[in-house]
Amino acid sequence: MADRDGTKHEKLKILDEFVAVTGYHRKHSIRVLNSTEAETVPVRPARLRLYDEAVREVLIVLWEASDRICGKRLKALVPVLLPALERHKHLQLDAGVREKILAISASTIDRMLSKARGAEHRRQTRASSKPAVRREIPVRTFGDWNDPLPGFMEADRKRCVNHT
Repeated sequence: MADRDGTKHEKLKILDEFVAVTGYHRKHSIRVLNSTEAETVPVRPARLRLYDEAVREVLIVLWEASDRICGKRLKALVPVLLPALERHKHLQLDAGVREKILAISASTIDRMLSKARGAEHRRQTRASSKPAVRREIPVRTFGDWNDPLPGFMEADRKRCVNHT
């Protein structure tokens, strides 16, 4: 508290008023009033970027060459696609960029391609966006098919009879 030399009665009065004004729990109010330092949120240092713009551009070329597939499938295709594009002179990479492309994860591929995908990748679905025709045509699911089966079969050890 600000006045640490006050009597116990004065401190209790201050605490009661603080609880009444703030609505804090009594124990929390004591901790707040006794704290000497303002809580500071630790600031993490900025992470060094592992993949630069050159890697991003190569990813875009690979993504376009693979018909814009998702990052998970592109990751599996990179070891096959990269040598093919280099062999046909569509890409010429230095060793550092090539190693980074081969080591990149699928989720990082998706993050790096997010700007290239643009608005086409994001789909907005709303219930009101259905056309009137689609709202009026019933869609049958597997649970809706209650047609009788074409026949049944009875079997025992001695004979087999097919009822149709």
